[in-house]
Amino acid sequence: MRLLRKPVAERGKVHDISPEDAGWDHVGFGLYKLAAGERAAEATGSREVILVLVEGRARIRAAGRDFGELGTRMSVFERLPPACVYVPDGADWQAEATTECVLAVCSAPGRGSHEAAQIGPEGIELVPRGTGANTRYIHNIAMEDRDVAGSLLVTEVYTPDGNWSSYPPHRHDEDDFPRMTYLEETYYHRINPARGFGIQRVFTEDGSLDETMAVSDGDVVLVPRGHHPCGVPYGYEMYYLNVMAGPRRNWRFQNHPDHDWIFQRDKN
Repeated sequence: MRLLRKPVAERGKVHDISPEDAGWDHVGFGLYKLAAGERAAEATGSREVILVLVEGRARIRAAGRDFGELGTRMSVFERLPPACVYVPDGADWQAEATTECVLAVCSAPGRGSHEAAQIGPEGIELVPRGTGANTRYIHNIAMEDRDVAGSLLVTEVYTPDGNWSSYPPHRHDEDDFPRMTYLEETYYHRINPARGFGIQRVFTEDGSLDETMAVSDGDVVLVPRGHHPCGVPYGYEMYYLNVMAGPRRNWRFQNHPDHDWIFQRDKN
């Protein structure tokens, strides 16, 4: 499995990662970069979708509903909450960009449990997590405390320069609820300024998987299993959009036993 995915084009659909392409069962991730007046449209089939307007504005229609012109930020690094629309399985959606627009398409198997709805920016706040050089800031788009999807778990994270994120290293690769849940995951990375880079390591405790990648602005990293911390050098800020899904819509993880002491110290 290729864990690091570069954009396949400069315009149009620049990422198109299906479960078949990723070699797993649940998570799909697509990304459109559109100029004003350009359109994107898809049918969901057996999958549910959360559309995230990463940057720019667009008119969104989904499942027969017109959500009008949406979009709250021209740059993702404004840290404003994103406009988001949930689209159920068995439906279709259309987006027409009204400005330069970056639109993420997060997908997972549908369960017929929710109707089409706008799920952001209302109800999404920027909240801190971690301490010291482990501090980052979260937009909870669709984690399990928001009953807005049947399968999908989606969140945005801002990591300040010089800091670590998804840290201490943790994994969620066993279907053993409530101790742990099996969740596949993608990271869509952005770097500010865009000429910078970040680092992400994906590794298992037994060493059967151990890859360390330099991620550039616009890259996607796949996390099929194992721990997956990331960091960004001094002078650069990292954003990532996480998409997770598995047999259950619950996020339960275990920290790496060698590094759990950091979590135990900081929570006290």
